[in-house]
Amino acid sequence: MGKRIISRRRGSGTPTYRSPSHRHHGPVYHPAPTVVGDGKVVAIAQAPGRTAPVADVAAPDGTTVRILAPAGIATGDTVAFHEGKVDRGAILPLSKIPDGTLVSNIEVKPFDGGRLVRSAGSSALVTAHASGEVTIQLPSGQFKRFLDTCRAEVGAVGGGGRLERPVIKAGKKVWGARSLARAPFKVRGVAMNPVNHPFGGGAHQHVGRPSTVSSGTWPGAKVGRFSRSIRKKRRLERERGGA
Repeated sequence: MGKRIISRRRGSGTPTYRSPSHRHHGPVYHPAPTVVGDGKVVAIAQAPGRTAPVADVAAPDGTTVRILAPAGIATGDTVAFHEGKVDRGAILPLSKIPDGTLVSNIEVKPFDGGRLVRSAGSSALVTAHASGEVTIQLPSGQFKRFLDTCRAEVGAVGGGGRLERPVIKAGKKVWGARSLARAPFKVRGVAMNPVNHPFGGGAHQHVGRPSTVSSGTWPGAKVGRFSRSIRKKRRLERERGGA
């Protein structure tokens, strides 16, 4: 009798494959719009489960706000909230950020806390302001328009170059991937036993069966090249009909 493949077991969220959330610092989003003024960076810490470090900022209202630490920030620096100087770490509406500025942690909708460009070392570029909208070039190279009331953090996200550091030991990679709830390595299906994967077993490593699967295949056998989606089939039908 076969087993669920590892990717399916990971998706079910069992403790073996779940991220240890008790180590996490909690969500990191932009502060409430009522926090206005300059804050002071009191600490910078590495957050398990994130690629980027986080910074604790003493807000003007006496609370502590946690933000994604931008590249080049240090303890004791000043960070502006919603109004003030356009400097690294400042969280401002896009309408107040000039063209040519690197930004990160961009809001897709006003006051959603920041959704885009949050990984270590990433940044986007403000390119144009026009009629209540701001055009930004994302790290992928794509240009996207946002409402000028959406907020963003000035500067690139800290922690850039983390992938250039060698891992040294396999155990370090395993524990690091566990914090991110990712698989530390990927084993080919043809290299497994028949009980572990539909492509496993045989006198030599080969698939041994059609590698395409239908959308109705049961989860333990749904591996390989998935069938074309309904949307793609309909598009192809339209193209053929139009021809």
